[in-house]
Amino acid sequence: MKELPIHIQLQPKSDKTLYQQIYEYIRNEIRTGSLLQNEKLPSTRFLAEYLQVSRTTVDMAYGQLAAEGYLEARPQRGYFVCAVDNLYDIETQPSEEKQSCRPVGEQAVYACDFSPDAIDMSFFPYATWKKITKNILVDAKSSMFALGEPQGDLELRTTICRYLHGSRGVNCEPEQIIIGAGNDFLLLLLEKILGRHVHVAMENPTYVKAYKIFRSFAYPISFVPMDENGMRVDALRRTEAQVAYVMPSHQYPAGVAMPIGRRLELLKWASQAEGRYLIEDDYDSEFRYKGKPLPSLQASDSSGRVVYIGTFSKAIAPAIRISYMVLPYALLDKYRTECGFFSSTVSRIDQAILNEFIRDGYFERYLNKMRKQYRMKHDFLLNELRPLEKRFRIGGDHAGLHILLTDQTGGKEEELAALAAKAGVKVYAMGSFRMENDREASEPATMILGYGGLTIEEIREGVELLKRVWS
Repeated sequence: MKELPIHIQLQPKSDKTLYQQIYEYIRNEIRTGSLLQNEKLPSTRFLAEYLQVSRTTVDMAYGQLAAEGYLEARPQRGYFVCAVDNLYDIETQPSEEKQSCRPVGEQAVYACDFSPDAIDMSFFPYATWKKITKNILVDAKSSMFALGEPQGDLELRTTICRYLHGSRGVNCEPEQIIIGAGNDFLLLLLEKILGRHVHVAMENPTYVKAYKIFRSFAYPISFVPMDENGMRVDALRRTEAQVAYVMPSHQYPAGVAMPIGRRLELLKWASQAEGRYLIEDDYDSEFRYKGKPLPSLQASDSSGRVVYIGTFSKAIAPAIRISYMVLPYALLDKYRTECGFFSSTVSRIDQAILNEFIRDGYFERYLNKMRKQYRMKHDFLLNELRPLEKRFRIGGDHAGLHILLTDQTGGKEEELAALAAKAGVKVYAMGSFRMENDREASEPATMILGYGGLTIEEIREGVELLKRVWS
């Protein structure tokens, strides 16, 4: 095996990240013919130990080279150089051509991506899921492959009903639950139930995808400012909204937990006019690290004004694509009359698997494990960020899978994001979640750092890079 590490001279103080330096060195060695086709590279563990860097850094460099076709990953054998005899050498082009834009569709590569949407799948109980799937398929009868009920199988709806009452305080019956393939479908179905031209109010900042879905309905939309307690009801009253979309347990992305007083104000607003409803999106309520999970808004609803929507995408896996909606009886009657002909969008096999996973306690055990893992990452990230507290106020913590850093020195979000990107770190600006008619210059720059999909080492490395450019 070629003694590749001997020739790499890493520069810790360089503008380029360590993984970029490794990536560029190996790429150039391949381009110039110093590394030949089918030549095996050192293992990621060996190279990481030799260079005194994390294995994640080497993994990222190798992964990028493999994605670009320079290396081939062979199972159980390692990484090998691909055939690149006809590779066009970019380095031989004039300097002005080197400054050309990145090709359309090519994505920037980051050493660390603090995505607030990513989750950790390394602890998922694959063996249990496979066992349940196998048992269900072995015992499946012909009825399992029939179309099924439009609202979803009664057995799963009953299991979800019990789970929601025990964990979120939701008061409902299985007949009120509709199962769908993701929240997107449920919102599309809700548009058919509520009708056309419904005026919707949304928190600002808000969940952008929900906004885009409502906009696709041609719904009039009002953006209501928030304070430390969530959506301001006084501002909501000044709109002509008939429906308010809220996330009371952990607002995304502001991280606000709505207290009982504000919740009762919202419920009062909804009950004061015919046809008013609250859509409660309870997307990641399971992950709270200080005290018990907050009860749902629906738990306090005594007049049937809350449409409750939840999903298993965060708590189990994005690929599960099973969400649920609890309709108040007035809307349930309308659904049955006008929308009951829509078939269920979730496979009965998948429903049966999920039902057994929840019913037999696997879900609860997995959720408890993930709470511990996410809390550990949450606490570790807060500890690593302490040197930045002179500049940033840290908030939105103790729940969810992201925290907020608010600049107290008057910095701009665009500048902070650009500095982070230059260091090889992707962060997310709060401004991208604010709607266009409320992008006030007076709002302090706030950056969003998600940690769910990162390892402890990746968090450490990412924060170290941020300290260099944000301190």
